[in-house]
Amino acid sequence: MAPPILKLDDIRLSFGGTPLLDGANLQVEPGDRICLVGRNGSGKSTLMKIAAGLVEAQSGEVFRHPSSTIRYLEQAPDFNGFTTVQAYCEAGLGPGDDPYRVTYLLNHLGLTGQEDPNRLSGGEARRAALARVMAPEPDILMLDEPTNHLDLPTIEWLEGELQKSRSALVLISHDRRFLEKVSTAVVWLDRGLSRRMDKGFAHFEAWRDDVLEAEEIEQHKLGRQIEREEHWLRYGVSARRKRNMRRLGELQNLRAEYRGHRGPQGTIQASVSEGRESGKLVIEAEAITKSYGERQIVAPFSLRVHRGDCIGLVGPNGAGKTTLLKMLTGQLEPDSGTIKLGTNLEIATLDQKREDLNPDDTLSHYLTDGRGENLLVNGEQRHVAGYMKDFLFQPEQMRTPIRNLSGGERARLILARIMARPSNLLILDEPTNDLDIETLDLLQEIVAGYNGTVILVSHDRDFLDRTVTSTIAPANPDAPDGRWIEYAGGYTDMMAQRRGALEEKKKAEREKAKAETASAPAQPKSQAKLSYKQKFALENLPKEMEKIEKDIAAREAKMADPNLFTKDAAAFNRIAAELEALRAKLTAMEEEWLELEMLREQLEG
Repeated sequence: MAPPILKLDDIRLSFGGTPLLDGANLQVEPGDRICLVGRNGSGKSTLMKIAAGLVEAQSGEVFRHPSSTIRYLEQAPDFNGFTTVQAYCEAGLGPGDDPYRVTYLLNHLGLTGQEDPNRLSGGEARRAALARVMAPEPDILMLDEPTNHLDLPTIEWLEGELQKSRSALVLISHDRRFLEKVSTAVVWLDRGLSRRMDKGFAHFEAWRDDVLEAEEIEQHKLGRQIEREEHWLRYGVSARRKRNMRRLGELQNLRAEYRGHRGPQGTIQASVSEGRESGKLVIEAEAITKSYGERQIVAPFSLRVHRGDCIGLVGPNGAGKTTLLKMLTGQLEPDSGTIKLGTNLEIATLDQKREDLNPDDTLSHYLTDGRGENLLVNGEQRHVAGYMKDFLFQPEQMRTPIRNLSGGERARLILARIMARPSNLLILDEPTNDLDIETLDLLQEIVAGYNGTVILVSHDRDFLDRTVTSTIAPANPDAPDGRWIEYAGGYTDMMAQRRGALEEKKKAEREKAKAETASAPAQPKSQAKLSYKQKFALENLPKEMEKIEKDIAAREAKMADPNLFTKDAAAFNRIAAELEALRAKLTAMEEEWLELEMLREQLEG
């Protein structure tokens, strides 16, 4: 086992009241891929900041290897003193770091580097910060919600980039699919303590449930032991009182342990207040279009949305998802075509920018619209304090200004308000941002069990797969041109249908090429048969391709070893380069063989 390059031991931190961290540990070794998980407010970001040296723990030990480099993804980057994004990113490089990495990363993150840092949107600023921390390839890379504001193609690119990175990773993310693909270990923060599992996130939920079940059994055993000791205290032999004072003290300790036990944080108890039933046809769009200047955002597009549908909108940033969503819900007029909304619609909207929040509002005022301390939920009067507890807020937070809430708490607050209002059409624009895994589970259950209609925009592949009945995506995701296509099923279903359509297209192109070759004028006699060199290649290429496929499989098996980079970084890099070269060679051979086979069929036909 390699020595740790970062170690946090018995970390404690409290802001008054219940400790946020109460003996948490974190150990990072070269090559680790650790995801930090836990409920909103469990201290994940705080522990990461302590590890990065940005926050001081009240007690505990922090060890950082003197020669190791650490980069932490800032939530609010400081661009002061930088005239371009390129300059901001290059300032994060160390001696000997490759400046080309900055250009490479910015290009894949959708930035040119010449942007004015002070005019970036929130998403662009986050991308710039991501490029800055990744460019130096540090020993430890700490990423807090790196996929926020990234579109699906960029998230998938980031997964590949992190998988081949030499840096040890510590990640916080709500994106299940992302964590499953990148992580090899999980550190779970729960009630101030940390627990570690040396498996990827795909195994986390089953492990967590086992831990909580074992804890419940132990607590039950402790309760039974206290009952037995209390029985002895009441009915034991009083003449032995002096000798059994120690046993009495132990009973008091058991009682204190039992009373002091903090159970797992409660689950949110919520359901949507559903309004009256809408008409069967909710939205009918006929050949709608939208352009801004010369750029077409929506080419003629038609759609019928029926009651009970759950439709997902996906696509790269800037493709026009929000524009299309606003047109479908009547908030934006199309340039041409018609939009008809159904009858009895009661719409509830979650906006990705959280623009509905006034930072000066208190939680109580926001939930009740300033109408006292009660609200109507599913036709029942509820006191706001009790309703807040359903969403894991404490009664004393009633008068707390919204500006004091974390991002996850704000997301929960908006969900609480939306769910209290009668609706039959839910519009969710990036609803998963800042939600913890458990709240995401709840949202999935709500959407899946909602009797009305749902239209949502999301980059969360797992969330889409679990909820939507159809997916709308750009016809050309690499270069959106305004054409949109509706696919049956979720994100995985959409990708499978796209692959099938691509294979059909390639097959049609091959058939067309064959037909054109067959109808072409006959070749001169000298070209009426394959040359010796062509025959030799046609016969031997399959054997060579088979050998290369075995070489690729052998190297892929070596790369699958999670400890390879730790044991031999040079071998890891060499095998990765060999693998890339072999794949390129195999592709070239396949193309050469296909051309020769088509020529043979033409000559023999």
